[in-house]
Amino acid sequence: MAAWGERLAGVRGVLLDISGVLYDGGEGGGAPIAGSVEALARLKRSQLKVRFCTNESQKSREDLVGMLRRLGFDISEGEVTAPAPATCLILKERGLRPHLLIHDGVRSEFDQIDTSNPNCVVIADAGEGFSYQNMNKAFQVLMELENPVLLSLGKGRYYKETSGLMLDVGAYMKALEYACGIEAEVVGKPSPEFFKSALREMGLEAHQAIMIGDDIVGDVSGAQRCGMRALQVRTGKFRPSDEHHPEVKADGYVDNLAEAVDLLLQHADK
Repeated sequence: MAAWGERLAGVRGVLLDISGVLYDGGEGGGAPIAGSVEALARLKRSQLKVRFCTNESQKSREDLVGMLRRLGFDISEGEVTAPAPATCLILKERGLRPHLLIHDGVRSEFDQIDTSNPNCVVIADAGEGFSYQNMNKAFQVLMELENPVLLSLGKGRYYKETSGLMLDVGAYMKALEYACGIEAEVVGKPSPEFFKSALREMGLEAHQAIMIGDDIVGDVSGAQRCGMRALQVRTGKFRPSDEHHPEVKADGYVDNLAEAVDLLLQHADK
């Protein structure tokens, strides 16, 4: 693998995943990952542009940012690219009225969306809401449509909370795809359009930015397919087998965000 100076040369902006990089969720809002509060503060004092790119779909952006600020992070709503607001734009542009299979914590994001007589289904990480009854209702809505549309806020397999690994929306999305014989449209990572929207907000080209995440597929592969570089942290959902993934190789592996920031401040934008 090339030296860090070569791998990080020309980086002008950093996209940060949130869950598993900044903090692990859980009871009472979760806990910051060791060194991450200070690492983010150092990064934001530098010349590098910073944006947060998350698939969080159990909390509204307002609630997510509020929780992170209480944990000590310097972050504002306007710095966060999240799938729920992006999905609302798609729904409005295409005249779609969703049946919502989502977590109550993110429902406020859809307050201005017409949900009468649904002509699509929106699925997110509904947590305890993923009952047979609720999954079956979403299945029935899709099967009754001549042209069924399934929008999924991400397609993660699992994520990490302080209590352990948790099943994510991707497994339920795949169940509906299989049952209905359709393919979901993913809004969020690893969708290239989602990364591109974050880059537009930063005013950067893909080759000028780097993604830091804990998900080898959603964060690393998604960013690389968009033309960005990507580092994987060994926190959050990281598994040692990720470093030997048969299809995806990160541009670098670091123990945590603090190490990533050390390297970026030493080598980036040179």
